[in-house]
Amino acid sequence: MKKYADWFFKNHIQTHFDIEEKYIFPILGNEHEGVKKALSEHRRLTRLFENKDEIEKSLSRIEEELEAHIRFEERILFNEIQETATDTQLKSISEHHTESKFQENTEDMYWK
Repeated sequence: MKKYADWFFKNHIQTHFDIEEKYIFPILGNEHEGVKKALSEHRRLTRLFENKDEIEKSLSRIEEELEAHIRFEERILFNEIQETATDTQLKSISEHHTESKFQENTEDMYWK
C-alpha cells in the first residue's frame, strides 16, 4: 500500500500541488488566510506521504487530511480565487491546470 501511495503522490498529488502553488494561489497572495491554510496542508500532506515510520498511521491520516483539504479548496478557496482572478489569470489557470486523464498504475501489487 505504501509503495502505491508513494507512486500516487509522485505522479499526481505533487504535480497538482506544484501547479496550485505556482499559478493559482498567487492570485490571492501567500498572505491570504485561505492560501496560508492550503500551503500548510500541502506541507503536512507531503510530510505524511514521505513518512517512513508509522506507515499505517500516516496512510490513515493521509486519507482524512486529503479529503478535508480537497473539500476546503473546492468549496471555499477556489470560489474566492474565481471571484478575484482577472480574465488573464483565469486563462493562465486553465492553461496550466488542465484536467488530464487519470492514469492508474495497474502494474502495482496493490491491484493484484
